[in-house]
Amino acid sequence: GQFILKGPLRSESLVLQVDYDDGFAAYLNGTWVTAVNAPAGEPGFDSIASGSHEAGSAERFDLSAHIGLLRRGKNVLAIAGFNTHRASSDMSLKIALGTLPSVCHANFRLQKDGGTLYLVAPDGSIFFSDISMNKDGGGGMILRYDPRSGKTTPFKTDSGKSNGLMFDAAGQLIGCQGADYGKRRIASWNIQTGEEKLVAGRFNGKQFNAPNDAVVHPDGSIWFTDPGYGSLMNYEGNKAKTGTVQPIQKEAVYRIDGQSGKLTQVTDEIFKPNGLCFSPDYKKLYVADTGSSHYPEAKKEIKVWDVANSTSLRNGKVFASMDLEMEEKDANGLVQKVVKAGQADGIRCDEDGNIWSSAGWVGAGYDGVHVFEPKQGKRIGQILLPEICSNVCFGGTKRNRLF
Repeated sequence: GQFILKGPLRSESLVLQVDYDDGFAAYLNGTWVTAVNAPAGEPGFDSIASGSHEAGSAERFDLSAHIGLLRRGKNVLAIAGFNTHRASSDMSLKIALGTLPSVCHANFRLQKDGGTLYLVAPDGSIFFSDISMNKDGGGGMILRYDPRSGKTTPFKTDSGKSNGLMFDAAGQLIGCQGADYGKRRIASWNIQTGEEKLVAGRFNGKQFNAPNDAVVHPDGSIWFTDPGYGSLMNYEGNKAKTGTVQPIQKEAVYRIDGQSGKLTQVTDEIFKPNGLCFSPDYKKLYVADTGSSHYPEAKKEIKVWDVANSTSLRNGKVFASMDLEMEEKDANGLVQKVVKAGQADGIRCDEDGNIWSSAGWVGAGYDGVHVFEPKQGKRIGQILLPEICSNVCFGGTKRNRLF
C-alpha cells in the first residue's frame, strides 16, 4: 500500500501492527523490515509459512531502527502473507503502520524514593521528580530540563510527592503520587497547561500504599508498582502508624486499561515491586523486587513475567540476582572474595533485550549500573559510580545516551 508523508516525521518511533495468519514479511520502500514465520530467502508467490499462528489478536513490531527509510512524499509498505498449506483458505492479514511519542515505545521510566527520576519528553525535555523538594516543604516537585538551553525550570511546584514518571501515547505526563503529603494515586498532567487529572486512586475500595513507578504499553495501558515506601518513612512526609510493612494493602503490580480505564491487579507474587520495564517486544515484564528492605526472607533480585494478551502476567520467575562476587581486603590486608548484594531500583531494557539496572546500597565496586543479558540474566557489565544510582534511562536523538 502507498501512503504520503507530507512533512518531517515528528517522532523517533515507528510501529507496525499486524493481525496475521500464519506468517508475513514486511518491506518498507523496498527494504525488508520484519517478518514472522516467513520462509527462508526471497519469498515467492507460492511460498508457505514456516510455522502456524492464529489471527484474532494484533501484535506490534518496533520498526524504529528503520525509520530512516521513510521519505517525504510517496512511501510504500508491502506485506507478503504466508499460510501453512497452499490449499488452506484461512490466511488473514490486517495491517497498520504508525508512530508513537518516542518515550512511549521506548519505555522511558524511572523512580525511587529519595531518587531523581529522569524522563525524556516528546519534545526532548527531561522531566524529573524531586520527592523531598518543595518551596513550602510539602508535596515535592517535578522539574523540567531543556537540553537545548541547558535550563531547568519547575513544572509543578506541588507534585503530590510524585515519584516515577512516564509519558503516554497522547503526550500526557503520567506520575506515581506518593503518600502523606502526596495522594497515593496515579495522576496525569497536561504538559502545556499543567492541568492535573486523576487516573486511578483506589483498588478494592482501598487507597494504594504509595505508587512508585510506571510504564506505558503501546495499547495505552499503564502498568505500575505499589510497594508502599512512601508510607514507611518520614522522607516523604510522616511514617504511617499502621504497625505493618503493608501500610494499606498487599504490595502489588497493577494495570490500568488504556480504553476503559479499568484497574486490575496483575500480580502480588512479589515482596515489594519497585522499578519495572517491558522487553522490546512487550512480551515480558521485568520488575525489581526490593522487599528485603522490610522482609528478612526476601532476596535482592529482578523478576520477570510473560505478558499474556497484553493484559495479564504468567510464569513469574527470578530473572537476575543482585548478588555480586567482589574482592576486598581483610584485617591483615589479604585479598579475599566475598559476595555482596545491593538493591536494583529503576530498570531499563535496550533494543537487544539487555536489562540496565540501577544498583546501590553496597559501596565502592558495586554502586552504579549493572547490565544483564536477556537469556539467562547473567551480569555482563557494570558502570561504577561514586554513589548510589537509583534510576537509568536511554535518551538523546538516537536513544543511545544513558541518563
